[in-house]
Amino acid sequence: MTKGALFARLATWALLAGLVLAPQVFAPVLRPLTENGAPAIYDQGSLLDLTIAHLALVFVSSAVAAIVAIGAGIFVTRPAGEEFLPLSRSIVNIGQTFPPVAVLALAVPAVGFGAKPTLIALVLYGLLPIFENTITGLREVSEPVLEAAKGVGLDARQRLLRIEMPLALPVILAGVRLSVVVNLGTATIGSTVAAKGLGEVIIAGLQTSNTAFVLQGGVIVALLAVVIYDGFGLAERALARRAGLG
Repeated sequence: MTKGALFARLATWALLAGLVLAPQVFAPVLRPLTENGAPAIYDQGSLLDLTIAHLALVFVSSAVAAIVAIGAGIFVTRPAGEEFLPLSRSIVNIGQTFPPVAVLALAVPAVGFGAKPTLIALVLYGLLPIFENTITGLREVSEPVLEAAKGVGLDARQRLLRIEMPLALPVILAGVRLSVVVNLGTATIGSTVAAKGLGEVIIAGLQTSNTAFVLQGGVIVALLAVVIYDGFGLAERALARRAGLG
């Protein structure tokens, strides 16, 4: 890692920590964005609590999406499931193209307000990249490697767990990374149905024409996306080296 990259990483972490843990430090910078004596720092709740709630929404939904999408990806790459690939692909594509706001509107009457409709929307929205990367990663395992595994007596289940999944994991993780980062931004709409998260800060700013609030919420989400994207990237490279792919 170069010194420049290390400095950028540390600066990003420091700025994120400052905005979440000591937001008042940034009040002089944000005050020009307010009008009529409005507060420069969001004061209707703890930014730390909202950040934790936001991350919880994203990671729970991403975990569910990963379990479903990876399971489906494995199934359609097996001989018994190949015929279901077009149907599976159509379903996960619908989840990606159907607007999350519309999912919320349909889910609220069924499950009520709060985190549940938001989780449903985020799970549906997060399936596609994980599903497609699972298929790609498994299909990229070379035939000679699989033949060698057969030659040493591994059955289909053992080949999947010991050979295919470890080799495909960096590609699968790239899909999970994309899904998580996209859902970090998408999760802000959850606040429209009373789900706790950083969307509260942005919506409060829009409702009161307070640009400082909008900027606080938006910057924290953006920094979280940068940090998490970078963390997944480090994990992918480590797994690729371990698998002998990098």
